[in-house]
Amino acid sequence: MKKEFIIEVKNLRKYFPIRSAFFRNTIGQVKAVDGVSFRIKRGTTMGLVGESGCGKSTIGRTLLRLIEKTDGDILFDGQDIFTLTREQLRKMRPRMQIIFQDPYSSLSPRLPVGEIIGEAVREHEIVPKEQFDEYITRIMHACGLQEYHKDRYPHEFSGGQRQRICIARALALNPDFIVCDEPVSALDVSIQAQIINLLKKLQKQFGLTYLFISHDLSVVEHISDTVGVMYLGVIVEYADKAKLFEKPLHPYTQALFSAIPMPDPDYKMERIILEGGIPSPANPPKGCKFHTRCREMMEICKYVTPDFREIEPGHFCACHLHNEPDRDIELKEEMIRIQAQEGTTEPQEEPIDEKTQEI
Repeated sequence: MKKEFIIEVKNLRKYFPIRSAFFRNTIGQVKAVDGVSFRIKRGTTMGLVGESGCGKSTIGRTLLRLIEKTDGDILFDGQDIFTLTREQLRKMRPRMQIIFQDPYSSLSPRLPVGEIIGEAVREHEIVPKEQFDEYITRIMHACGLQEYHKDRYPHEFSGGQRQRICIARALALNPDFIVCDEPVSALDVSIQAQIINLLKKLQKQFGLTYLFISHDLSVVEHISDTVGVMYLGVIVEYADKAKLFEKPLHPYTQALFSAIPMPDPDYKMERIILEGGIPSPANPPKGCKFHTRCREMMEICKYVTPDFREIEPGHFCACHLHNEPDRDIELKEEMIRIQAQEGTTEPQEEPIDEKTQEI
């Protein structure tokens, strides 16, 4: 029996070492992904959005074990991929594929399209040799390519056609799960719509599961079933698409949504301007990582990391604005202890009374 969730990520961390120029000693770490957890239901699409450098693509590559994790667990169809041997991982590879952002640089300029799509098919023996040509033709037709395209080279195609080739290459291995790493960001708007519609059609036809990484919220809204919002290596909000777009809870998500251009000139939306730049992932802020740019910032945000918890059914958020009363008291007591250790305030002997003490 197939599991309901094909991907399960638990407290995933990926740190990249910072080395000194001369002795190559490790002098720090870039915390690209810093404790991320989520699940993707089989046959659905999870959208992952956030600013450049927040760790979206690192998550996608780590899910496929293209790069090694630092900590945490990644279960693919119930199996921890980081416990697999080289041979076991090789057998599982066809089931996990990726579509890259730049279709031109991800295609070999020395191979014709038919060989690009069929190279891995032949290597993994997806179909018998006598059925190879027919199989490649069928996959190309499913992706909007013609049979005579087999003998052409990538430089002879437009950007949209190249991305179709990349999709066909991934689809040819009969995968269960595909990471779409900003697959339409390099394309014109009209071509973007064609590629998104193609991905949706293929998902329905072949029962695919997607992790769709993008900057474009309108694209994510069109293709996703659930959406995770990333900031500086962590997911700050996660919910079903309808819930998230109807009622974003985190201040960062609200700022992202306020930047979506509206086609109605008479519609006025309050634009939330984020001041300053993204802090360095090599030296992230203490407490809530977003507090340096948040207009709702409170004193507790500077010291205590907020819980990532379920605010309402299926809607998760990491923000002190949504703390439950009892948990809020605990976190504020923790803030007092941290302040006392750092010497920024005197420790209080009496416990905090919620009714009389407001931070």
